[in-house]
Amino acid sequence: MRRLFVPLACAALISSLAQAQPPVLPAHAASTPDTGLPQAPALTLDGAVQAALRHNPQLRAATAEFDASGGAVRQAGLAPNPVLGLEQEDTRAGTRTTTAQLSQTLELGGKRAARVALAERAQDIAALDLLTRRSELRALTVQAFFDALTAQERLKVAQESLRIAGSGVDAAARRVTAGKVSPTEETRARVAQSSARIELRQAEAERSAALRALVALMGAADGSVQRLDGNLEQLPAVPSAADIAARLDDAPSVRRAHLQVQQADAGYLLTRRQAVPDVTVGLGAKRAQELGRTQAVITVSVPLPFFDRNQGAQLEALRKRDAAQANAEVEALRLRSEVLQRADWLQARKDEVEILRREVLPGAQSAYEAARTGFELGKFSFLDALDAQRTWLQVRSQYFAAVAQVHRQAAEIERQLGATDRP
Repeated sequence: MRRLFVPLACAALISSLAQAQPPVLPAHAASTPDTGLPQAPALTLDGAVQAALRHNPQLRAATAEFDASGGAVRQAGLAPNPVLGLEQEDTRAGTRTTTAQLSQTLELGGKRAARVALAERAQDIAALDLLTRRSELRALTVQAFFDALTAQERLKVAQESLRIAGSGVDAAARRVTAGKVSPTEETRARVAQSSARIELRQAEAERSAALRALVALMGAADGSVQRLDGNLEQLPAVPSAADIAARLDDAPSVRRAHLQVQQADAGYLLTRRQAVPDVTVGLGAKRAQELGRTQAVITVSVPLPFFDRNQGAQLEALRKRDAAQANAEVEALRLRSEVLQRADWLQARKDEVEILRREVLPGAQSAYEAARTGFELGKFSFLDALDAQRTWLQVRSQYFAAVAQVHRQAAEIERQLGATDRP
């Protein structure tokens, strides 16, 4: 497993090394039809995702955590340090005895290899956590992008609503001047126009907030993104039950649960190896002033495992391994159920979008246009035209909200199953 996860995490680390560069947002410039001057660059979904993967501070923190795990592996493979000891008996120069000794503990039973294996399993988990963080960041960026794109479209609806309300005021004023309707019709039209101004201001604030949330994920400066280039009409596909089942084993949470089982196995193996006593050997010299000679000193010590054979730690590690195995099974079942529910919900929202697009929106628009024409010809009251206008605008807002939910849920499913770096 380590041969799989560590190279993937290293690839993620290499891609994050570009963080020192300022964010460059892939975009295209369009020309205005009137002046021919280039507009501000429009940010694409791919540009937002790539900028977030390069510059997001939380991803840099996850990269640092993975780097730290490499130090733990290195430390686990180090041998114990030798110990230099100096001992003196008596303080009188003629009778004192001085002993200098160098001792070294020899680890037996494969303890060092078991420690390294346990540290490597922790490094595997850190590598997967880094990849998982990339997947989560991608999903959050996709959601934020479509939230901002939806807010951008809602702003257009609010602008059109204000334009329509203005035309309604003009039409009502003409009819009042002609004496065909009461002045209250014009008053109602102006009230509707004021409400449209308020809705426009709210739409502008929502769009500004959505753009700020997006640039925060990208690690870019506030105000660096003003326009988005995306297509809300292009809806993502709904994964089938077979596709979900095929991808479950590679889902980040399931892979992490399996890695935790391997980590628990490595921990149990280490506790078993720790039950083997270590041997400490020493070599030194002893100088006896009274005898006038130096003697060699050789020591060997080994603990006798009469009482403590690490049996309690072995039982604890064994039960933790059993718990990790059960948790892995639970995680696979939980994820499968949750993703299937999200897929069903996603399909329902897509069906809602299609019904709104094919039936409700055209019907509401036709009813509004008929009511507006009838009002201008004196066949309908202004309240009829206003009610038809509100219905049409509400349906359009409902449509954009449903589209945004489709994109958000699709991104969440991709996050749970393990999204790639491609948008």
